[in-house]
Amino acid sequence: MEENKTESQDGLSAPRRRELKKLEEKLGVKFNHLEQLNAALTHTSYANESNRQMENNERLEFLGDAVLELASSTYLYENFPELSEGQLTKTRASIVCQATLSKLGNKLGLGKMLLLGHGEEASGGRVRISNLEDTFEAIIGAIYLDLGWEVAKDYVIRQLAPEFQNAKIGENLKDFKTILQEIIQRDPTKKIEYVELANSGPDHMKTFECAAKIDGKIYGKGKGKSKKIAEQVAAEKTLAMLADK
Repeated sequence: MEENKTESQDGLSAPRRRELKKLEEKLGVKFNHLEQLNAALTHTSYANESNRQMENNERLEFLGDAVLELASSTYLYENFPELSEGQLTKTRASIVCQATLSKLGNKLGLGKMLLLGHGEEASGGRVRISNLEDTFEAIIGAIYLDLGWEVAKDYVIRQLAPEFQNAKIGENLKDFKTILQEIIQRDPTKKIEYVELANSGPDHMKTFECAAKIDGKIYGKGKGKSKKIAEQVAAEKTLAMLADK
C-alpha cells in the first residue's frame, strides 16, 4: 500500500520505477526524487504528445551542460598545472565532446529508457547520437538539482576518468583543424575553409552543423554546441576520409 501511495505522488508506474532504480544502480547515484531522473529521460516529443503537462529534458540538458563544463574545467585546472589557458580549452573540448558523451549514454543504455514521441521513435530516436548526448547531459543536470554540486561533480569526474587519463598521456591533445591544415598546406595550390551549414535550437543551447571544404568540395561534416566544436568534428571526419583514400 505504501508503494502505491508513493506511485500516485510522483506519477511513476511500478514498472517505470523499477527501470529507474536499475538505472540508479548503473549511475552509482541514489536520487531523493526519482521523478527528476525520469524527467531527464523524457524527450520533448513525448512531452508534446502527452495528454498531461509534464517536464521534458531540455532545461535539464542546459543545466547539465553547464555542470559538465565546470566540473571538467575544475578537474583539468587542478590536475594539469602545466597547461596554458588555450591548452586547457582544447583539452576540455577534446574530452567533453559529442562522441564521448553519446558513447557514455549508450553504455548506460539510455536509448532504451528514453520516453519518445511516435515520430521520434519511428525515425530512430533511440539510437540517435544527439539524443544520447543530450540525455546524458540532462541526467547530470538532474543529479545536480536533486543531490547538489559535489555529487554531480564527482559523478562527472568518474564518468570522464578514462578520458582524463588519456589526456595525461597526451592522447586527447589533438587539434584536428591544425592537423588537417598542415596536411592541406603541403600542396600550396589547395585551399581549405569551413562553412556553417545549419543551426537549430533556442539561443541558449543552439546546435551548429559545419563542413570542411577543400578546393570548394565538401568533405567531413560535424555538429556541436558551438561553431568551433562543429568545425573540429568536421576536420576529424575529413582526416578519416582522406586516410581512406
